[in-house]
Amino acid sequence: MGRLFIGYTEYDMSKLTLLVVEDEDAIRDMLAMVLEQSGYEVCPAADAEQAQKALDERVPDLILLDWMLPGISGVEWARRLKKDLNYREIPIILLTARGEEEDKVRGLEIGADDYMTKPFSPKELAARIRAVLRRTGKIQDLVQITLGDLTLDTEQHRLTIGDKQLEVSPTEFRLMQFFMMHPDKVCSRTYLLDQVWGRSVYIEERTVDVHIRRLRKILGEYGREDLVQTVRGFGYRFSLAN
Repeated sequence: MGRLFIGYTEYDMSKLTLLVVEDEDAIRDMLAMVLEQSGYEVCPAADAEQAQKALDERVPDLILLDWMLPGISGVEWARRLKKDLNYREIPIILLTARGEEEDKVRGLEIGADDYMTKPFSPKELAARIRAVLRRTGKIQDLVQITLGDLTLDTEQHRLTIGDKQLEVSPTEFRLMQFFMMHPDKVCSRTYLLDQVWGRSVYIEERTVDVHIRRLRKILGEYGREDLVQTVRGFGYRFSLAN
């Protein structure tokens, strides 16, 4: 299979590590699962003490930090980090159930890079994390994905095979973007709905099948309908391997 490139740099999100500090087990596990599915390496911690030990062993690319923690609060620990020359440059996103404006201002004043009020959608969280990582120079704006002779340009909204442009709908473009970013990954219909359409939108699973058929028809005009493969009893996989 051809190598995957984004922009003109090989795409490898697994190199980015997120320290997730949350005292509620269920929420911490959910965050870890969502972020790992997005390609990040996750280091979980239940409180500031565990987080500090993890931090001393490995400096993460971003800290996802709950405001209300047992012992040292998240906002207090964030304040200490921002005063420490060794850690002050690590971006921090605060998570909290407190939605008052003065709390948001307080969080930002101590140096947090962003602030999210619970409950929030995984899709919004992923977008906020990417935005902070872009601002801090950890990742570059996703412009172009190339896989074999396929190129998807998010800036110009173009999908090409060689020098030939494919006419796809916005949904099919997003579906193809997801597939090209996750080659050889077997995906259920439910997972594709969550990742491409979003969890906040109610759409039946058969909608995925409809768009897959359309995408195959378009690719078939160039003899490439076999790129999107059916995994019987589970879902679909995008692969250049026959």
